[in-house]
Amino acid sequence: MNYPEQNPSNKSLNRDEQARQARCWRETGGQQSLAGFDLAGQDLSVIDLAGADLSGVNFRATVLAGANLSGAYLPRADLSQAMLEDINLDTAHLVEADLSQANLHEASLIRANLSGATLRLANLSEAMLLGASLVEADLRLASLRQANFKGVDFSGANMGGAVMVETRLAGATLQGAKNLAGAFLSQANLSRANLTKLNMAGAYLGQALLMEAILSQINLAGAFLSQANLTRADLTQANLAGAFLSQAILRGANLRGAVLRGAILTGANLLETELSEADLTGADLTGTLLPDDWRSND
Repeated sequence: MNYPEQNPSNKSLNRDEQARQARCWRETGGQQSLAGFDLAGQDLSVIDLAGADLSGVNFRATVLAGANLSGAYLPRADLSQAMLEDINLDTAHLVEADLSQANLHEASLIRANLSGATLRLANLSEAMLLGASLVEADLRLASLRQANFKGVDFSGANMGGAVMVETRLAGATLQGAKNLAGAFLSQANLSRANLTKLNMAGAYLGQALLMEAILSQINLAGAFLSQANLTRADLTQANLAGAFLSQAILRGANLRGAVLRGAILTGANLLETELSEADLTGADLTGTLLPDDWRSND
């Protein structure tokens, strides 16, 4: 991707002058390019830089709490360790930006483009990212607690060790996401999310909402899904061997060809579930509600 060239005159300004010009950017008509500015460590709380060209800007450890950067152009910008609580980054262009260890608590990034961005160890708790793009983003060890990722594209994203307690992922695309084995998604909302072919072996999904989720060929071997709601979920050819599904709701789910060898299904609801060609060898079905035609498929 080609990015606009930085203004060479920006490099001749000292950091305090660059910060002053940034603060006055809106008042002076917002015509000046701030590309390449070094604003590291500055306090720019509640600044208005909506729509500004901030490509290559150094915001490392900068305070931007409550700032308005909606629609700003920030490819490859350094926002690592920045204080970005309650910031407005709606529709911002953050392709390949560095937001590692940034604090984005309650930030708004609706429809922002974060493709290829680094968010390792970032705090995105309670942030709003509806419709954003996180394709190939690095979210390792990030806190996504109670954040809203409805409709977000996580294709190819690295989510190893990310904390997703009560995270809202309804309608999200996680197809091709990496390192979700052993992920912690307690009470997460994954309704209608696409998790096709993901490796989520050993993941914790207790009380998670997975209604109508697309889970075909997913690997959930040994996963914890107690009290999870998988109503009408597509689990065709899914691997649920040894999974713990006690009191889970699978009513109307499609488990055709699924592997449930040794799975714990005590008290689970499988009424109206498609179980043709499913392998339940050694599964614990104590108190399980089974479809009326189960015996004929046994």
